[in-house]
Amino acid sequence: MIRRYRFSNEGVNYIVNLLENDIKRSTKRNHAISPRNQVLLALRFFASGSMYEVIGDTCGFSKSTVSRAVDSVTDALVSHIHEFVRWPHNEDKKKISSHFYDIAGFPNVIGCIDGTHVRIQAPKTDEASFVNRKGYHSISVQAVCDNEGKFTSVNASWPGSCHDSHVFRTSGLCQRLEKENKSFSDGVLLGDSGYPCRPFIMTPFLATDSAGKMRYQESHTKTRVTIERAFGQLKRRFHVLHSEIRLAPAKVCRVVTACVILHNIAHFLHESDVEEFEVNDLDVDNERCLNDRRDGAAVREFFVQQYFA
Repeated sequence: MIRRYRFSNEGVNYIVNLLENDIKRSTKRNHAISPRNQVLLALRFFASGSMYEVIGDTCGFSKSTVSRAVDSVTDALVSHIHEFVRWPHNEDKKKISSHFYDIAGFPNVIGCIDGTHVRIQAPKTDEASFVNRKGYHSISVQAVCDNEGKFTSVNASWPGSCHDSHVFRTSGLCQRLEKENKSFSDGVLLGDSGYPCRPFIMTPFLATDSAGKMRYQESHTKTRVTIERAFGQLKRRFHVLHSEIRLAPAKVCRVVTACVILHNIAHFLHESDVEEFEVNDLDVDNERCLNDRRDGAAVREFFVQQYFA
């Protein structure tokens, strides 16, 4: 079960019970596809990334049936996003920051942020905007994870040509942080050099000219790798995110979001972890550099003087 669907039988039952009212077909026909079969078809698609026709031939359903099942289950999962992808508050923030501090001594971290790309087939509309800096068509995905690798925020709605800093700056997450994170005690995110250095998002130094900055850099790198591992687990668990998804961009965005929700459900149910992975397998854009310092540079200097000098 886990190898084919990424969930045990108990996990599949949990998902079926969660989505049953959303995907149950309102028909009196004797051979209407059951909610369980719809969930299994969708999970097989997410887990393998195979074409609908191949999944249908393997499982004994038509291509159109598989397509409808994947659409129904995807939409149903996305409707439950706020139950499983939740931004931490109060005591949750304290627990998360405490566990992050245990990794490498970086204080007040409430999440790690990064972007990744999901390859898609060339769309018929606005094709050029989906070509990313590496030359292939993709959806740009921004996410934040906690210390356990669970996603606390996801934004999978931008074409691949968009820079991570633009995705972040225009996101609801940025607006929330600008409103809620007014002081050091409210917590910070860790991001790579592709993000602006802001009071609520700490990025690496472009050059380290002191021992304190070197210690900051090392602690930042060891802590931020959590998001790279989370993306690795997500893509290992759901191979559809590894291959070229042959769907319209709007549907791909929903498939990515559904996979993130399933990833968090797997954590919640303590489902078996997927195989180990190498960070080098990931689409990590550490080469990018953004010179948008704003007022975060002073906070970063404070971090160095207060905790790493």
